[in-house]
Amino acid sequence: METTLEQTAPQLAPGKPDATSLRWLYSFVLPHRLGISLLLLVSIAATLLVLVQPYLTKRMIDEGLLAKDFDQLLSIATMLLAVGLFSTLLAGVSRYFHTRLSGQILFALRESVYAHLQTLSPAFYSRQRTGDILSRLDGDVAEIQRFAVDGLFSGVSGIIGLIGSVSMLLWLNWRLALGMLVLIPMQLVYLRYMRPLVQQRTRRLRERSADISSFLVETLGAMKFIQSVSAERRENGNLQGLNRNYLKELLGLQIIEFAANSVPSTLTTLFRASAFLIGGYAVIQGEMELGALIAFSAYLGMAVGPVHTLLGLYMAVMRLRVSLERVCSLTQAQPAVQDLGNQQLSEGSSGLLQLEEVCFSYPTSEGKGEEITELNNDRIFDGATATLPAGRRIGLLGPSGSGKSTLVDLLQRHYDPDSGRVLLNGMDLKSLSIAELRRRIAVVSQDVVLFGGSIDANIRYACPEADQAAVLTALEQAGLGAFIEQLAEGLQTRIGERGTRLSGGQKQRIAIARALLQNPDILILDEATSAVDAATEAQILDEVLRLFEGRTLIVISHRESSLTAMDMRIKITDRKLNVEGENV
Repeated sequence: METTLEQTAPQLAPGKPDATSLRWLYSFVLPHRLGISLLLLVSIAATLLVLVQPYLTKRMIDEGLLAKDFDQLLSIATMLLAVGLFSTLLAGVSRYFHTRLSGQILFALRESVYAHLQTLSPAFYSRQRTGDILSRLDGDVAEIQRFAVDGLFSGVSGIIGLIGSVSMLLWLNWRLALGMLVLIPMQLVYLRYMRPLVQQRTRRLRERSADISSFLVETLGAMKFIQSVSAERRENGNLQGLNRNYLKELLGLQIIEFAANSVPSTLTTLFRASAFLIGGYAVIQGEMELGALIAFSAYLGMAVGPVHTLLGLYMAVMRLRVSLERVCSLTQAQPAVQDLGNQQLSEGSSGLLQLEEVCFSYPTSEGKGEEITELNNDRIFDGATATLPAGRRIGLLGPSGSGKSTLVDLLQRHYDPDSGRVLLNGMDLKSLSIAELRRRIAVVSQDVVLFGGSIDANIRYACPEADQAAVLTALEQAGLGAFIEQLAEGLQTRIGERGTRLSGGQKQRIAIARALLQNPDILILDEATSAVDAATEAQILDEVLRLFEGRTLIVISHRESSLTAMDMRIKITDRKLNVEGENV
């Protein structure tokens, strides 16, 4: 069974991401190492060109202006212009390819996390807020990508810029430059003190952002109900409260970051002012050239930029730690089932299902649908044994919470039994690939899942390669032919998000058409006709029974009348499967 999100979160050492998390992160960066290397060379070249400009300015002042040599002034000015233009060109090229590279890595990170989320069981999603997952996929993944790529380039450029500018400062006036070497350690000590405060505030801000995302996901999908009970003002008040909480944390983070940045910035400004005063006095005394002082001031400004960049990178590591924790807790959550099977069923297999001494219970706090008992860690099945003959029509009965939907989840391997076996055509479900199994068992549930595309795309969802004739046949068989003919855009009609433009009955008929197109060996109708009246339900069931003649059909319904045409009925009582009635 999968563990909780908190149990799977990586335990990071204080102040820095752990090696496993960083290896995971840079596994997305290394495939682009050639492009990164070329961009680094361009970035280094651009940084070196920037370092040349103050030196040329010094020469222009001392050898041109003060020496009153116009030819020399024109020559150096031309060189300065050429260097500036080439530097601008390199910066533009670097920015374009940097943006492309950043996007590729960002998308790869997000796609990888999303692919892992697709392997997790329904229990995982019953525990986690959708808005929180979205917040991690969006904001936290983007923060990680920014550090992985932008941090790399900023760090290299900052180091090159700092080394180059400090070298020039030492060459111009080593006594004045020594202050810079004292200033940097002072700033690092201060930021190390501020680090835990920034991390704490960043984490709380991300959580408040997730609160807002979760609220919007939940309420926008339930807007019709909110309106029907006149709860608009109350929900708007709830959003205002969430916004106030977010703003409080945002302002708190702003204050902490201001304190973290203002002290180093003030120290730097104080040093620059002192250096200019001391250098100015040296110029007045004739101990230093004016051009050298101006160049020193320019290089000092250039040294300040990399220092702030590197200090900012140090702060970014703190934010990275928070984001890595949040994203790695998703990537390290383990699936409830392992897809290790590779056996294949023969085409047109019979659809014989067998349960042998199946025991199953949900771990504490893993809730799902009707199984309320799982919150108490009670067993859903305890030694359940039954044979569901191939090609038979089987009705499944049981009170709410007895495990009807859980049985469906076991058949599709959203979960595995704690003990015992489930077999399809004599083969343990674990020996089959999950994709092969779920292709053979189609489920039409009460809560129909539809996407905001066209009718055609929704019907083809489980079988996208189906031809148009097969789609039209499935529509006719599901009783949707007349409905489609009335639509101006026919099959290309868009149905709105979650099928909001359709009635409940139309949604369920589309779901049935989708299952028919899938052509499974076993069809499970889990309260699939609950949105239609009894007469329509009987009509749909008669049609389904006719269409699936010779294949296994399992019908779960709260209407006793829906199961009268079944060959056998199985009732879930006392955590077991009991044959209640059989028509041979």
